[in-house]
Amino acid sequence: MKTLSVELRNDIAVVWLNRPDKKNAMSFTMMRELIAVARDLGKNRTVRAVILAGRGDAFCAGIDLADLNNPRNRLPVFWQLIKPGRSFFQAAALAWRDLPQPVIAAVHGHCLGAGVQLMLGADFRFAHADSRIAIMETRWGIVPDMGLSASARGLVAPDVLKELTMSARIIDGDEALRCGLVTQVVDDPFAAAYACAENLCARSPDALLASKRVLHAMQHSPRKSLRAEKIWQLKLLLGKNQRRAVKKDRQPDTAFLPRQYD
Repeated sequence: MKTLSVELRNDIAVVWLNRPDKKNAMSFTMMRELIAVARDLGKNRTVRAVILAGRGDAFCAGIDLADLNNPRNRLPVFWQLIKPGRSFFQAAALAWRDLPQPVIAAVHGHCLGAGVQLMLGADFRFAHADSRIAIMETRWGIVPDMGLSASARGLVAPDVLKELTMSARIIDGDEALRCGLVTQVVDDPFAAAYACAENLCARSPDALLASKRVLHAMQHSPRKSLRAEKIWQLKLLLGKNQRRAVKKDRQPDTAFLPRQYD
């Protein structure tokens, strides 16, 4: 890969945005690699949690304007915008929301535009108080189109989201917490993200998947959420890791089997 690196630490996969000289600006190549890595991690039944983080002094400074403004990319961009289904811009951010594993973003430095939309694709977001966070697209005369309308739903009040989107105003981590853009503000976002991942790895990987799917349905498909509860509970009770979870409560060294479901 040219723009990412993936580090496996026991059952945790750390996906590093790896363009530190560009403040991890999101090039078209990075988007394609994000989609590919997410696809591969989703198939990996031994990875129990995923962390998104940025090398250098920024999480992601937004889309790479050199790619966006390149005349050679104009037709491919238009095709992505008119074709049915998700564009690859949307897939790069929303693929993490679709993963069977919990995904945690560790945010420091600049997190702008495309970086915010990638961050919102995670289930949990730990940020430093000094982070510089902005939904930046209107500054360039465009609208956020990497899934913000789906990923920010239920996290940020509609009027607050409109103000942040229309103004392209830069806020710090503390204000992002008050707005609902981030989960916690911490001194060391990566350490907090890793501790969260380790804690999650102590739970059944199938229960984590089921929780993610049911709560996602509650937020985005409320008419289906009660049915999702029943279906997933049935799967878990018929699965092997539920019995191990009960045993683990008495014997903490009990190990879970790889994830059964997708």
